[in-house]
Amino acid sequence: MNRSISKAVVIGSGIMGSGIAAQLANAGIACSLLDIVPAEMTEMEQAKGYSLKDSAVRNRFATAAIAGLLKRKPAPLYDEAFAARIRPGNLEDHLHWIQDADWVIEVVVENLAVKRDLLAKMEPHWKPGVLVSTNTSGISIEAMSEDRSLEFRKHFMGTHFFNPPRYMKLLEIIPGQHTEPAHVDRLREVAERALGKTVVIAKDTPNFIANRIGTYGLLVTLREMLQRGYTVEEVDAVTGPAMGRPKSATFRTLDLVGLDTFLHVADNVREHVQDESEIEVFTVPEPLQQMVRQGWLGEKSGQGFYRKLKEQGKSQILALNLEGFTYEPQVKPSSGSLQAAKAAKGSKAKLKALLSGGDRYSDLAWNVLKPVLLYSAAKLGEIADNIREIDEAMKWGFNWEMGPFETWDAIGLVPSVRRMEAEGLQIPGWVSEWIAAGNTSFYKRVEGQLFHVLSGKYKAVEQPPQIISLRDLKEQKQVLRSNTGASLLDLGDGVACLEFHSPNNAIGEDILSMITQSQEEVRKRGYAGLVIANQGRNFCVGANLMLLLMEAEDEEWDEVDDIIALFQNTMYQLKYFERPVVAAPHRMTLGGGVEVCLPADQVIAAAETYYGLVEVGVGLIPAGGGCKELTLRASMQALPEVDLQPYINRLFETIGMAKVSTSGHDAKRLGYLRASDRVVVNPDYAIYEAKQAVLRLAGSGYEPMQESKLRVVGAEGKAVLQLGAIGMRESGYISDHDLLIAKKLAHVLSGGDVPAGTWVSERYMLDLEREAFLSLCGEVKTRQRMKHMLTTGKPLRN
Repeated sequence: MNRSISKAVVIGSGIMGSGIAAQLANAGIACSLLDIVPAEMTEMEQAKGYSLKDSAVRNRFATAAIAGLLKRKPAPLYDEAFAARIRPGNLEDHLHWIQDADWVIEVVVENLAVKRDLLAKMEPHWKPGVLVSTNTSGISIEAMSEDRSLEFRKHFMGTHFFNPPRYMKLLEIIPGQHTEPAHVDRLREVAERALGKTVVIAKDTPNFIANRIGTYGLLVTLREMLQRGYTVEEVDAVTGPAMGRPKSATFRTLDLVGLDTFLHVADNVREHVQDESEIEVFTVPEPLQQMVRQGWLGEKSGQGFYRKLKEQGKSQILALNLEGFTYEPQVKPSSGSLQAAKAAKGSKAKLKALLSGGDRYSDLAWNVLKPVLLYSAAKLGEIADNIREIDEAMKWGFNWEMGPFETWDAIGLVPSVRRMEAEGLQIPGWVSEWIAAGNTSFYKRVEGQLFHVLSGKYKAVEQPPQIISLRDLKEQKQVLRSNTGASLLDLGDGVACLEFHSPNNAIGEDILSMITQSQEEVRKRGYAGLVIANQGRNFCVGANLMLLLMEAEDEEWDEVDDIIALFQNTMYQLKYFERPVVAAPHRMTLGGGVEVCLPADQVIAAAETYYGLVEVGVGLIPAGGGCKELTLRASMQALPEVDLQPYINRLFETIGMAKVSTSGHDAKRLGYLRASDRVVVNPDYAIYEAKQAVLRLAGSGYEPMQESKLRVVGAEGKAVLQLGAIGMRESGYISDHDLLIAKKLAHVLSGGDVPAGTWVSERYMLDLEREAFLSLCGEVKTRQRMKHMLTTGKPLRN
């Protein structure tokens, strides 16, 4: 059986359907998007002389949805050009397209009768081997497909994508009673590899895993609030990052989801469960039902638990007082437990600090946490086969830092259960038996291997070989060298990995030293090559700005010069290292983070990589080789007889406007990545793919790069660049200090005051970079920008 999927059909072009089609297109899967035929023409269609028989009219809904992908924020597509991979169609003329597809996804309205009717229309066009799934957040897979043939049902399952499909990593796959396991495995493999998803296998029960647990937790929280008299702001202060949950916490989350949508999800459970206590919990409290009746649905209606007002050009967010159903200015809660949680490092420490605070906010945290833990344990076996599926569903579906069972371990399984028992709560039998057997946690780690409880025993959590955990390698004592900023690890097969682990992975002397040491170690041990990667929240946000600012404030110019020279020399040596080097950036890769990747023989970027040279935002220019390397690439792109100026103009605009890619693919469009660089959708696979790239390069007779000369546009080209910048200043688009920075950048990118067409060395370009950087450090307004960025995290326009 062919396990790959190259063609898909999505039926339903709404927000969710078009979003799924976009993610398929992002993965390189050719996709057809179908919707119903319009009942009547628009005025514009009539003016163009169309009839209801014209394809432009009949395909209107799908065509408009594809066009809408280019306007939607956040962007559903990695690259706008990928919209061309989606073909519009309609259900009357093109339903037969499903017979040529590998996968058909139904994404129509959440209505059982509508879905059943569509499946009945699809089956005559379907052929065995074509996978069919329904995107649903909670409707029964069995009820949907019960009238279909057995062969069809073998290929049919649920696929619950979370919105927006590009950014939400969770995919719940829900097999039906007759779904063939091989088809589930095939879809799981494609979803993980091509779509970048974390897949959990859910049981065919109301709302599956994430929405079942998540909705329960939100309703428990709402009831606790109403019973104990907490305010909206108090609940959100407790149930956000202090508990390892997103900043949207409880009520901002409900406003984002939509209160009517939440009501529908809760009702779906209430209508399909038998347990009276569960029915009671999933009966939505009257105040929320009243809000829905009044049309206070959250963000989409302009007001929900919060309401944003604009008066005299200023925005104010009001919070709902449920007692009088009035909106009032927010009152920021404060207490010892909240302060302790804020000061603690890491989600486990924050939660422990919050729960041990001994005040009313500690009580709130405990009273909304304990029922979720007990409910998750009680539903094991009913909604999922193992605790890992439940934990992963909550982490990736609701953006919790820890799943319920990981949370239980974090607060102490045994003492928390004893506390629950003392409060008269019923503990699920399997949990009591697990503790009685002498176990103190649901998970344990042994020499880098994670185990979890399954059927009363610890079972190893199996990971595909494409997922390499640097944490596991450290526990397995695979560290070759280490200092405060970075470590060199053995990835196996003669490949080493340089991992950054400084605060925010900012580049300082410790990381630069380890880059040099890594080359020495690879050389000494005869390794095939080096991967540069890490598994931090972001790959690297740049150089250590605080250190640079301190030295500049003290006017230690020799120190600043030494820092930049060290960075430049380290990158230069890395570029000409005699073994292949592959970088694997992810998420925020800014400034110096980009300059670490530029010397690599190849870059394997995660699809969600936001990549850019942003130094002008703090009043500087790239000086770790960024200007030099991109100018060199421009010089190599333009043949000697070709005008180089347009290439440099584009580069000047990209760096001068601090452009950051919206994806790994967008980084190619901006010119930060080369055609030979690759993008992987699943970030968990990036280190594995980088390792394979090193082995391929080494195995194909790798020859290190040779020092290059580059052609520059010189003084004439510099004048062109500066003239453009002056025009922007005169038009009011940039400040005087922006113009100064732009002139310095133009001087570097043009190669200085040499004649146009002059060939210069890389070292010459590095000297220009360093001189410009040092001079800008001497500017008061640059130091103001650096200080503002460090204190606020935002650029200053002065």
